[in-house]
Formats: sequence, C-alpha cells, structure tokens
Amino acid sequence: MKRHPLLATLALLSSSTLLAPAARSAPVEDKAAINALLDKNIAGLEALYRDLHQHPELGFQEQRTAKILATKMRALGFDVTEKVGGTGIVAIYRNGAGPVTLVRTDMDALPMEEKTGLPFASKAQAVLDGKQSFVAHSCGHDTHMAWWVGTAQVLLSMKDRWKGTLVFIAQPAEEVLGGATAMLKDGLLTRFPKPDYALAAHVGGGMPTGSIVLKEGTILSASDALEIVFRGKGAHGSAPSSSIDPIVMGAHFVSDVQSVVSRQKEAATFGVITVGAFQAGSVGNIIPDEARLRLSLRSFTPEVRGLLMNGVEKTAQAVSIMAGAPAPTITRINGSAATYNDPALLTRLTPALKSAFGQGVVAIPASAPGFSGSEDFSELAAHGIPSAYLMIGGDTPEKLAEYKAKGVAPPTNHSPLFAPAAAPAIRSGATALALSVLTLNGSQKQQ
Repeated sequence: MKRHPLLATLALLSSSTLLAPAARSAPVEDKAAINALLDKNIAGLEALYRDLHQHPELGFQEQRTAKILATKMRALGFDVTEKVGGTGIVAIYRNGAGPVTLVRTDMDALPMEEKTGLPFASKAQAVLDGKQSFVAHSCGHDTHMAWWVGTAQVLLSMKDRWKGTLVFIAQPAEEVLGGATAMLKDGLLTRFPKPDYALAAHVGGGMPTGSIVLKEGTILSASDALEIVFRGKGAHGSAPSSSIDPIVMGAHFVSDVQSVVSRQKEAATFGVITVGAFQAGSVGNIIPDEARLRLSLRSFTPEVRGLLMNGVEKTAQAVSIMAGAPAPTITRINGSAATYNDPALLTRLTPALKSAFGQGVVAIPASAPGFSGSEDFSELAAHGIPSAYLMIGGDTPEKLAEYKAKGVAPPTNHSPLFAPAAAPAIRSGATALALSVLTLNGSQKQQ
C-alpha cells in the first residue's frame, strides 16, 4: 500500500504518546482480561506467525496455510468448513442470541523474493503463470492470520461477556482481488449465518506499534486490473513499412493514456492509471504481430472509476485506428470496489479502541483522502454489510527513529525488506478486533 501522508505524522509519535491515558468508555476489566490472555498466548501466536512466514503460499494455493488455520479453529471449538471459494475457510461459533459478527483474515502471499535477512525468512518458491517464482509474506498477511487466531482465543476465553455468533473467515487470494468474490459465489452469505457486521485489519509499515488508524468513509481505493492486446502485422526489422508495429502502438498508448489522468480527471480527485507490464517480441530484428500490456487503475469514487475505464478503452481504440490495425482486445482481469468504512459503525467502535490505544488512535474524517492501495474486503460492504477496516501500526518507535536517523524511509508493504514487529503488531491487532467484537456483541456500552 502507498504511504498515506498522515503516516509521516504517525511515525513521529513517541512511545510515551502512544501510552497516553485511556478514555473511559470500555470497562477496565475487559482490557485487563484481553491483556492477560495475550500475555499467555503471545508466544504461541508469534510461533504461528513465524511458521506461516517461512511457508507462504500464493493466492488459491493456500492449502497448507488453510489446513493450519482450520486445525487451530477446530481446537478452539469452532465449527469449521474448508474449501470455501477454493481454499477459504469459514469458522462458526455460536454463543446464544445476538449479532452475527464476521472477522476476516487474508492468507495469500506475494510472488517476490524476501530480502529481510530474518533467520526465518522465506525461501519458498511456487509456479506462477508457468514460471517458477519466489514467494514471500511481504504484505503482512502472516501477521493478520496470527492476530485472527489470537482474537478467536481471546473471545472464546471471554464468552461470558458477549452473545451472538462469530463468523471467522480466512480468505484466499486477496492480492489478486479474487478471493472474496470466490467465497461469496460459494455461498458465504447463504450457506452460513449472514453477518450483521464485518471487521478486518491490516498491518501498516511506517506506522508505529500501538497506533491504529480509523478512517471514516472510503479508506482504500477501487482497483481494476486490465489486459490490452494490440494486434498488428509482423515483419522483418529492416522493413518496418511492411508491418503494423504493435510495439509502436503500445508505446503511443502508454504515453497518451496519461492524458486521461492529467486532462480529463478533475485535478483534486484521486485517480491512477499504471501500465505495469509491456510484453512484445523476442529479438531486435523481428517486428512482432502482438503486444500485450497489463494495467492497474485506482480510484476512490465510481465517477472517476468510470472515467478511467472509459479513457483507457477510447485511447486503446484510437491508437489502433491510427495504425490501421484491428481493434484491440481489452480484458478486465479482476477488480474490486473502494473499501468503505461505515461511519455509524466506526462511531460505535471508536470509544473502545481509544480506551485501549489512547492517543495512538488517529481518526481520519470521511472528507480526507484514503490510502491508494486496494482490498477485496470491500465486496462485503458492496453486499450491504456494515464494515470496518482498521490500520494497525507495525514498526516500533525505536525502529522508526533508527530509519529517520539514517535518512531512509521505512520499508512498507510489498517491499522485499518489509518486516513488521510481529509480537506487538499481533497484540495490537488482536486487541483491536476483540474489543470491536465485544462492543458489537454485548459487553461494551457507549457512554
């Protein structure tokens, strides 16, 4: 995820600030109970994190990961269904009459090489698109899975303080924005209790541990992944007049499509068109007959999302017409809507979270821009479920001070150097999610 400007302020917060006096709305006994349970369980949760970190799996390949999580949840007493939407799992725990609250973790890793130098760094490889690739948890999903299990442990140990049904889901393929849709198509909202609320959290590089960002409204951008194939006419490299050169067509497109952002989109609104892959040809003296481009579009509003899509299509068509080539093939590979935090839900959760995190809670109003990264957790809100997506600090204040002294930016998510402080991040994530469930399912009362 791209670093939000607010994170620069968060990085300057001192550890003493993050331990500021708590608000009064959450019962002291709940916070004390959560802390005591995490003290007891944190070593096991960190061991789980390290195991998952060393054995990452790509989207829809999370067989080992899902089996571990399913085993953990069954041992706690959840009713577990595996292979939902491919490799996803759904774990249900019923505790009397009350709201149905969904808590989600993502499971998949990234096709990249880890360069953290950690003693438990990933050396794993997997096949992706027919090629061997390194695999690493460079987005923090290993941390998420550990605090997801930790949240379940806490809530079952405190089940006398809440009522209702827990729906804990472990979702595959978040990185390719396909896992949530796959689980929904496989009956997530029909085969299992339909949630009244949905919760998720993400660890953030460059944010101090003990901090939590609560953003009303749109917190993450919509994403659309496209593939465009320009088809021309191949020829010898010495006779370009005999060709219709798809490389030239693609090059014109890469340049021209940016005018959609710079000239058609209103300047104050967020929108990005990135051409991240351009594949054509094999050697220098052959003009190929095809060029294949892959794009990533990001936006916060439906209006800008439509503008970008329309602009890409028109630009690609115009480039082909200019070259006298056939119409290009434009395929939407995947995508998701913007991730939206329900303001009324955040209003309920904020007092309890402030009680635990004090001034480490940073509340961003709906009018402020969100993060430019994307998530398919948004699919639950798109199905009418009030949702809250929390950002959890992952770097210790001491580590951030070290980066600042060296004059370098902290590694953020998707960096090969990304390595959050696992134990404090797991503790924060489990605390935030457990308090949120307690707020929604019974023991937390607003004042």
